Amino acid sequence: MKALTRSVVLTVLTLVVGASAALAHGYKLGDLAIGHPWARATPAGATVGGGYLSITNNGTAPDRLTGVTFTAADHVEIHEMKMEGDVMKMRPLPDGVEVKPGETVRLAPDGIHLMLMGLKAPLKKGDMVAGALTFEKAGSVNVEFKIDDIGAMGPSGHSDHMMKPDAK
Repeated sequence: MKALTRSVVLTVLTLVVGASAALAHGYKLGDLAIGHPWARATPAGATVGGGYLSITNNGTAPDRLTGVTFTAADHVEIHEMKMEGDVMKMRPLPDGVEVKPGETVRLAPDGIHLMLMGLKAPLKKGDMVAGALTFEKAGSVNVEFKIDDIGAMGPSGHSDHMMKPDAK
C-alpha cells in the first residue's frame, strides 16, 4: 500500500510540475525576462493582428525593445495606444520601448502592443507562432507566441499577469 501511495504522490507531483512549466511560457535574455508572448486569434480575411508580452529588466542598465519578427506576418510594428482628451489614439513607436532597470513593461491590448502586419493566414486559437525579439543591448531571442481567443485581454491562465494596475 505504501508503494502505491508513493507512486500516486509522484504522479501528482509530476503533473503539477509539468503543468506549471507549460503555464510559465517565458524566456530569458541576459538580464531581461520575457513573459508569456501571445497574440489574439483573428477572423478569416484579417490582415493585421495584435501581439503582447511582458519584459522585466533585472539588470542595472536600461535596454530597449527595438524590433520584433512574427513568422505569420510580413512585418511587426511596435505601437502605443493612449487617450488624448476623449479620443483613443494609436501611433507607432519607431524607436521601440525602453525597459528601465528594475521595471516591467507590459505590452497589452489597451496600451503598448505589437501590430502584426500583413498576416499570411488567420491566427487560430491554440497555435504557437515563432518569432524573435531584438533588444538594443541584450541582442535577440527567439520566442513563441501562443494564440489566444479573439477578444482576450490577457493570455489564458495568466490574465492577471498582463493587466496589473501598475502596468506601464
